[in-house]
Amino acid sequence: MNIHQSVIDAVVAHAREALPGECCGLLVGTPARIDAAHPARNLEAGSTRFLIDPRDHFAAIHAARESRRFVIGVYHSHPRGPAAPSPADLAEASYDDYVYLIVSFDTDPPAVRLFRFDDGRFIEQPFEAV
Repeated sequence: MNIHQSVIDAVVAHAREALPGECCGLLVGTPARIDAAHPARNLEAGSTRFLIDPRDHFAAIHAARESRRFVIGVYHSHPRGPAAPSPADLAEASYDDYVYLIVSFDTDPPAVRLFRFDDGRFIEQPFEAV
């Protein structure tokens, strides 16, 4: 999968702005490419969970449709943990075939990893920044 570098930069910037809390948002593109990130309000206070505001989710869906693309996943940050799905992420994941981009500040520069949720589990996906 290809991810536009501008998307990675925007997600990392959003994650940095949200510190010490988690950020979240939607990823827009095609099954082969992520070319936009839509920030969303996190309705969960704190640094260990996220809940995307449904209004922001619907806004991203409408914006994607207008450009003939799709919401293909979500992103969020782990301010104090690794760039890997947490037990809460697994328990709350609900969209099979969505990709989940996770940013972690455990490293410098921040770690960015991509996972696909499929059949109740997360599978890491290689990606190329373009």
